[in-house]
Formats: sequence, C-alpha cells, structure tokens
Amino acid sequence: MVLCFLSRTLQLGRYSCSPLGRHLCSTSTNKPVLTLFTKKPCPLCDEAMEVLEPYKKRFVLQEVDITLPENSAWYDKYKYDIPVFHLNGKFLMKHQVDIQKFEDQLMKLELQDDGNQ
Repeated sequence: MVLCFLSRTLQLGRYSCSPLGRHLCSTSTNKPVLTLFTKKPCPLCDEAMEVLEPYKKRFVLQEVDITLPENSAWYDKYKYDIPVFHLNGKFLMKHQVDIQKFEDQLMKLELQDDGNQ
C-alpha cells in the first residue's frame, strides 16, 4: 500500500510523492512503483521525468531525496549517480532513462499482475 500526502513536507518513512506521482497515488492501486532517488536541484532527474511523462498513468512515482538525514545510506550509495530508478524495489537504471529497458520491465510487471487477477 502506498500512501501519498498533499504536502511536500509530510513524508511516510523515506518516501514522498512528487507532483507527477501525487495524483496517481491511491490505496487501491496495483500499479508498479517507480522510485526515483534524487536531490534538489537535479536537472538530469527533471529530464528523466520528462522522458517518462507518457508512461505516468502506468506507475506510481515515489521520490527519495538522498540529502535528507534519514536517507544517508542512499546518499552514500548514489551521490554520484542520480538519477537512479528502482522499479518495485529493484534497481532498474541510473544516469539517464533507458526507455527500452523501462518499457520491457514495466510490461513484464503488468503481465504478472494481469495473471494474478
């Protein structure tokens, strides 16, 4: 279950929803969760999210600000690599969007979900 809040300052654990993902968040969704490890400002992250814009209805976006104290482990791991994306908790890509890889993995998860209904 993913919970999202309208305030950018209110977070659940290590995650918060971005403006892109906020309207997609729902307690009843089975959509894949795309986690973006980022910091502000991050022009490369902004560019990556523009590339993913056409797919935004197919996933729930969670952003992890690696500069927050509670995310120091992610900062140590990804400080030189953002943007970094995980899909359903598994590493997917870093530095830039590999759209073919993203589409393949997203489709795979959607097919798995369809088979479980």
